Amino acid sequence: MPTPTKRTAALLCGLLLAALAGCGSSADKGGNEALGTKGAERPPAAKKAVPQGLPGMPPVLDPKDAYAADRPNALQPAVKNFLERVYVPNTNSNTVSVIDPKTYKVIETIPVGHQPQHVVPSWDMKTLWVNNDLGDSLTAIDPATGRTGRTVQVSDPYNLYFTPDGKYAVVMASMDRELVFREPVNMNRVKTVPVHCAGVNHADFSMDGRYFIVSCEFSGELLKVDTAKMQVIAHQKLPFEGAMPQDVKMSPDGKTFYIADMMAHGMWVMDGDRFSTPTLLPTGKGCHGLYVSRDSKEMYISNRGEGTISIFDFAQNKLTKKWHLPDGGSPDMGGVSADGKVLWLSGRYDAEVYAIDTTTGKELARIPVGSGPHGLAVYPQPGRYSLGHTGIFR
Repeated sequence: MPTPTKRTAALLCGLLLAALAGCGSSADKGGNEALGTKGAERPPAAKKAVPQGLPGMPPVLDPKDAYAADRPNALQPAVKNFLERVYVPNTNSNTVSVIDPKTYKVIETIPVGHQPQHVVPSWDMKTLWVNNDLGDSLTAIDPATGRTGRTVQVSDPYNLYFTPDGKYAVVMASMDRELVFREPVNMNRVKTVPVHCAGVNHADFSMDGRYFIVSCEFSGELLKVDTAKMQVIAHQKLPFEGAMPQDVKMSPDGKTFYIADMMAHGMWVMDGDRFSTPTLLPTGKGCHGLYVSRDSKEMYISNRGEGTISIFDFAQNKLTKKWHLPDGGSPDMGGVSADGKVLWLSGRYDAEVYAIDTTTGKELARIPVGSGPHGLAVYPQPGRYSLGHTGIFR
């Protein structure tokens, strides 16, 4: 073979370099698309680990808003045809007053067990349970017809909650000093968790459903409970002499828990994950019930001892307004209407119920009911499932 000239060698070298450069360029851009090849890809950027929710719990719709499913009139098919009613348990009359929210009138009075405390929507939202505390029973109401059904024997059901996976009902057995995990339909006992504190009564679950925080009314304490393990994992005494914690509610972003305190006259603010020592935000005398608005922007706080409702703005992290009932009263427990326009609260010591405009704070109606009205439920409600009490929906 003849020896190549210097010019030929230079030309060949140049062509080879150009080819190599071209190959390098193609690889950087993902390979030769005409041949269907693909170059080496850069490894994906490491993502921050997201804590997994309680197994079996419906996935969170919005990690920044636990109440994203509770928008005005966003009723699930299972409840959209239910009767629009307000169910009011009268603890001293052993009855439930049924109010038509369109006319603001009591249309029926239902006899139930001894000392009904709360009306609680079931996890699947298809049954309302009346908690007959001293009657040691739960009375079922069918919200499709408004008629009572079976009565189930359950010891000391002061309040009732449901785990986010729908697996268990949790009875707040206040005088028995127990948290009792039960099957959610037939209410058979699964596990009893004795507690050292007195007066377990209210609770709320974390964003991921893995724990819930419980208030102990008579000893001024808080408990943190592992949902899956069904055991108390932490407790603390509130830093206020004579504290009487009541309702518990989580912020929309899941970072903060609020606990109403009727003797400290405000709500405790705490980091639920850390279960840190809470700080007190004064709201008004007899702070009692906590209810999130339909747009997740505000929380309505009933001050039972002074007849007022304080408004807390989540974004501003402060109280912004206070509504006064024109003739006083004792606003206690309740809920927000499906359209978000009316706040319904029982008048615990005045045998009445208040309907309040959530835009203006104006009292729309004051309705006479039985003696000792307590944890009323407004129904039906938006949301995918119920965590219990008078209606915590997510």
